[in-house]
Amino acid sequence: MKTDDAILFADVAELGSFKLAADKLGLANSVVSKRIQRLEKDLGVQLLHRTTRKLSLTEAGLSLLPTAKRLAQLSIDAVESVNQLSSEMKGRLNVSVPTISGDLLLAEAIAEFTSLHEGLRIDVTLSNRFVDLIDEGYDLAIRTGYLEDSSLVARHILDSQWIVCASPEYVAKHGRPDSPDALRNHNCLHYTYQSTGAGDWEFFASGTDDKRIVKVSGNFSTNNAAALRKAALAGHGIVYVPRCLVYHDIQEGTLMDLLPKQVAKKLGIYAVYPYTKHPSQKVKALIEHVRQRYLDIAYYF
Repeated sequence: MKTDDAILFADVAELGSFKLAADKLGLANSVVSKRIQRLEKDLGVQLLHRTTRKLSLTEAGLSLLPTAKRLAQLSIDAVESVNQLSSEMKGRLNVSVPTISGDLLLAEAIAEFTSLHEGLRIDVTLSNRFVDLIDEGYDLAIRTGYLEDSSLVARHILDSQWIVCASPEYVAKHGRPDSPDALRNHNCLHYTYQSTGAGDWEFFASGTDDKRIVKVSGNFSTNNAAALRKAALAGHGIVYVPRCLVYHDIQEGTLMDLLPKQVAKKLGIYAVYPYTKHPSQKVKALIEHVRQRYLDIAYYF
């Protein structure tokens, strides 16, 4: 017997209707009916007499009802107990953040958040890997890209624009590409952490909002954004990276934005957490804190 089915049975018995129980719990009427049938099959007895007008309990149903009600109350008590804990800004959170944003602002922002709430401990993992939040025990992840897992909830923070850049020394030696297609004649350094392919660079088609891929090649590739930036600064080639990674380099002139307004790649940055109707107060507060820190330097992106 599944405990959730027994608790559902208590609701059906109390309300006297599959439909009313379905409405109360936000379920489809057919789901309620199938789960009660499953409970009856598991127990090997009929629990309800069903007619077009009403439901009534069988002898077995009357026998099960007190236990089902106790299970329902225990479930309510458990939720209230957890909610009381989660509403307090203390305890522990496990958070996964991407390396670029982690180095840029998240590590400091999360440390600041813990300073504001002395009873709270946050363990931060910097990784570009899309961790499995549920299986690996993460309460929150900051992700750049696309959300495919429907068991997760995502809150959009902002979008991250990518750019094509190189050092003035590289441009002086090899010339400046005047179009995306001209990149085929240059040494384009690859950032291998790209879902679209390290050598597939996305641009707007000339004079339109349509997007196209330009395939480029080069003699160096890495999955580490910081290493790619250093290679570009040293004049070894052209890179295709998030603008926030090289924002200060562009401002200082040590890197040049080669094809402004032509790069089409823009990825959303999201705060992602496991689906629940009642996310903890500390998770919601941390998301707001992180979101504000991103918005404070939105011009980086």
